[in-house]
Amino acid sequence: GLIFYDTKVTVMNRVLNATVQRTADHAAPEITLDPLEIVGGEIRSSENSYFCQAARQLGCVPSSQLCVKLASGGDPTYAFNIRFTGEEVHGTSGSFRHFLWQVCKELQSSSLSLLLLCPSSAVNKNKGKYILTPSPITYAEEQLFHFFGQLLGIAIRADVPLPLDLLPSFWKTLVGEPLDPDVDLQEADILTYNYVKKFENISDETELEALCAEIASQHLAMESPDCPNKPCCKFTYLSLTGEEVELCPRGRHIPVGWENKDVYAAAIRSLRMRELQTPECMTAVRAGLGSIIPLQLLTTLTPLEMELRTCGLPYINLEFLKAHTMYQVGLMETDQHIEFFWSALEMFTQEELCKFIKFACNQERIPFTCPCKDGGPDTAHVPP
Repeated sequence: GLIFYDTKVTVMNRVLNATVQRTADHAAPEITLDPLEIVGGEIRSSENSYFCQAARQLGCVPSSQLCVKLASGGDPTYAFNIRFTGEEVHGTSGSFRHFLWQVCKELQSSSLSLLLLCPSSAVNKNKGKYILTPSPITYAEEQLFHFFGQLLGIAIRADVPLPLDLLPSFWKTLVGEPLDPDVDLQEADILTYNYVKKFENISDETELEALCAEIASQHLAMESPDCPNKPCCKFTYLSLTGEEVELCPRGRHIPVGWENKDVYAAAIRSLRMRELQTPECMTAVRAGLGSIIPLQLLTTLTPLEMELRTCGLPYINLEFLKAHTMYQVGLMETDQHIEFFWSALEMFTQEELCKFIKFACNQERIPFTCPCKDGGPDTAHVPP
């Protein structure tokens, strides 16, 4: 917290340029994607998605081939080139940016099961934010999480911010910071947070009975074995993916009572914290990221800084855009039609501005900082 973000990025950029493994005289790996597989917007099976098509083809490419020089100038070196079947595309920039945009849409849709909408969004908190899906993973899914990590690194080297909306708990776990059992639980699953708080704040047995009766009315509790008419909860809870899990061995047979209510609340909290950390998935993501950028760099970054470096800002800052706009020869900032242009953009909503940026340069977000501050002849920003 003692070092400015810009300073960290400058150091990070130097390290990234010092760890380049594919030089200019090596041809870039090329993958071929079939746009017809995802025609109509509905992906019939996840295997047809751009994400899985790319993961399959890049699985045989050594990761050193994807470690390229940092973006600078108009059309930088990209980790790989993309050819769309049946389409003629000039240059490599547009199709690469379009690919990253499309992949982020797929990751945040029901077609791929790597990310899960956080439960809090059901009650309008952190709407549209995602977490890694916490479940035991197969070898194939592990490969996909590994590729997801590689994509984060590839986007950092290309300086193309990914339009991903992930909860802070994801970025915390990625940079190796511990989660806060209160703050992070509340962010991700406010209903479970409130449920746990109710059990923690009960002052007598009558309140506990009333709470169990309330839960029983929502079909979460069974009757107590000792007193058949008295509702009680058992040591089970729903996981984030919707399965009922036992919070301890034989949990289905252990009723929650006055003596063990705190143990019950703590067990639910630790279940959720374990699900938010998703150690198996995160290990695969970090391994993928580490094959593209040195993981030691993450020790200097806060979770928010890591998110900014990877995903940019989710809104478009027009002043930043104006400061980094290049005018063709013969055009002036004071020309009437240029002034009309900016005043039209000022009337746009954020959603319309994102669409405009997507139209202009095939990505929805612009980088948070600009390498042209570093001076040097070829540091015009990407995209100009």
